Amino acid sequence: MDMTTYPIYLVGGSKGGVGKSFVALALADYLLRQNIRAALVETDTSNPDVMKAVQDEMRCIAYNLDDADGWIGLVNFCDEQRDAAIVVNTAARSQTGVEQFGATLAGALGELQRRLVVLWVINRQRDSLELLHAFSKTFPDAVTNVVRNGYFGPAEKFTLYQGSQLRRSIEARGHSLDFPDLADRVADELRSQRMSIRKAAETMHIGERVELMRWRSLCDAMFARVTVDG
Repeated sequence: MDMTTYPIYLVGGSKGGVGKSFVALALADYLLRQNIRAALVETDTSNPDVMKAVQDEMRCIAYNLDDADGWIGLVNFCDEQRDAAIVVNTAARSQTGVEQFGATLAGALGELQRRLVVLWVINRQRDSLELLHAFSKTFPDAVTNVVRNGYFGPAEKFTLYQGSQLRRSIEARGHSLDFPDLADRVADELRSQRMSIRKAAETMHIGERVELMRWRSLCDAMFARVTVDG
């Protein structure tokens, strides 16, 4: 991958409880195992679980994207880390900041020589799609992928998205992706211990490790579709 074309991967959803943090954690793990230098921008400053999990494995920084200064800091960090893919884990409250200040990032992408690749995590509710529509107005040139979180059921259960014009629009440039469900006891341990996936794979009991490796393999197949295009 040419150093001038490392993407910015923005993991979004603009609401809590859809699984953004697990997607960001899995993406960071995938990039590192692909020998792609990566850095994390944590914007959930009130609950920076992803940053705490991976801070020993990659460069991490936190910015509050509720104000203009946070967006300026994000752009400058992306400029400083030219030789790294950037993973941005967004907060649940992010849409207001996107609408007010997101143009700071959108306007800098050309000079940064970066593509913005969005992984928009959804549940089965309508507001997941409405929030994506609002987000896309600020970043119309982003390559957007919708991530159906398997915790909420298989793809066919996402009926609002499956039959929507939005899905057809997304798949014209990006992908509809299925993020695999992870057994509750493994997910709970990852969350409570704030462990990276690499560390969990080394320290969990064998039963949990087997489940984690199964899930990790499915995540790899999903992210491979995104990073090849990105």
